[in-house]
Amino acid sequence: AVAEVQLRDDQYTLDHMRAFGMYNYLHLDSWYQDNVYYVDQFGRVMNLSVTLDTALQKPREVFRLPTDLIACDNRLCASMHFSSSTWVTLSDGTGRLYLIKSGKRGSSASEKWEIVFNEELGSPFIIAHSVSFVKSDAHSLAVLLLRVEKDELDTKGSGFHVTLEWVTIAEGKEGDHRYEIIKRRVLRGKSVPHYAAIEPSGDGLMIVSHKPFTFMQSESDKLEENDDAKVTNEKKDPLYYWQQTEDDVTITVHLPQDITRDDIKIHFSPDKICVTLKDQPPLMEGKLYSSVDHESCTWIIREDKSLEISLIKKNEGCRWTELILGDTRGEFIMDPSQCSEIAESLMHLTSEVMNPNPEKENPPCNAQELEECDAFLEDGASLCRFDGDALKITHIINLGSNQYLFSVVVNPKEMPCFCLRHDVDALLWQPHSDQPENMWEHIATFNALGYVQASKQDKKFMACAPDYSYAALCECLRRVFIYRQPTPLATVLYNRKEGRQVGQVAKQLVATLEANDPILGFQATSERLFVLTTKTLFLIKVNSGN
Repeated sequence: AVAEVQLRDDQYTLDHMRAFGMYNYLHLDSWYQDNVYYVDQFGRVMNLSVTLDTALQKPREVFRLPTDLIACDNRLCASMHFSSSTWVTLSDGTGRLYLIKSGKRGSSASEKWEIVFNEELGSPFIIAHSVSFVKSDAHSLAVLLLRVEKDELDTKGSGFHVTLEWVTIAEGKEGDHRYEIIKRRVLRGKSVPHYAAIEPSGDGLMIVSHKPFTFMQSESDKLEENDDAKVTNEKKDPLYYWQQTEDDVTITVHLPQDITRDDIKIHFSPDKICVTLKDQPPLMEGKLYSSVDHESCTWIIREDKSLEISLIKKNEGCRWTELILGDTRGEFIMDPSQCSEIAESLMHLTSEVMNPNPEKENPPCNAQELEECDAFLEDGASLCRFDGDALKITHIINLGSNQYLFSVVVNPKEMPCFCLRHDVDALLWQPHSDQPENMWEHIATFNALGYVQASKQDKKFMACAPDYSYAALCECLRRVFIYRQPTPLATVLYNRKEGRQVGQVAKQLVATLEANDPILGFQATSERLFVLTTKTLFLIKVNSGN
């Protein structure tokens, strides 16, 4: 039977359910056609590869996990990901990661799984994604590990947080073929990501999640940041202070002790000012916010050894928001009468009461007009791209009401695509990390799928064919729904109501499995659907091969 791991009593949150309770135990190897894997109760990785429907083989063992899985108390389900056509990342659910060189998979002749690296990486995790790439002449693998961890500081929420650990493992240099970890970075968030994938180059990461993720700093980064903070905290006093009335602007500059009247040179022009002391570089220089009557501008040295400059505004009544454009070294001082004047001018925009006239025409939104399916379960999912070197977000997109539906690998050399609901339809998006102008490309549409899936209360998994010929979803038990793309009709068909000829029809199919066990895995290929229950693997032929 499949090595299903039930949720424990201390895994009671929605995040545990999403990450582990709804886990897809069937793994599709996108590098080879119709090739699926699962792990059984003996810790054996079993493979089923379909070449002909008439000659189906029994699942065969390709690898056996070395650890005794039953012995570990707090383990999660075993998980795997196919990083390339010859590399596999595998976790036994106890917190150990295996890197496996598999050879060409899908045929017993060339497929031989060998452990190249295995290491304990802390608390149990599941593998969310992995990629294989070559960087600075060394073969590397990047793996994304998902954990739901207890959060002692979170007293108001669920008491847990979600971490994604991004581990990079590389081959040793010059003839040393051992693999070792060269980087470990951790992101933390408050919800299980709908989608998390590493870019093929290993440089960045894309995450679709309901709540934001941020990089957790290691100790060395924190020390560096503190040094930067110290520098910024020792902020200098402003170089000058300035005030204004309707007609003039007054600037005050504190002078050093040894400066006399003859050391000061001030040049006024209609829209510029330049102040120099002795032979030093200019103290103040630049374009003024607005033009001045430069012939009437004056300056004096006051008793407290400060320099006072008076500028006469050309446009009286114009309020300046800065003195010299782009110069932030000065400080504006506002007198109380100006403060109250500004407050008064803004009075009409505010009110003492929360909603002064509710009977007004056109209320902004009438909640009664919203239907049940318009109520967003999760307002505010976002799509973020993180840069692996800078450890910062480079792109952030608010998905708003575009509900995330599922992800699918169309081309294994690219990142997985994700499907979002747009109004009643479902649109498939392919990320291109190497094309900044076209980072997310719309590649396929499933008409009305967004609307149809919303009515399926018991849906567990969703998928679509890599060639977009159909989309499918399954319930927790027995039923599988298949939605084909519209195809031309062989016969003439009329729409009776409108009297127009119908050229294309999209067919829906329902398959009912002869099984009483819950569905644990679900994968779609261009020709077939694979559905896994505890003791049975079903194959549904959807499209006949070309």
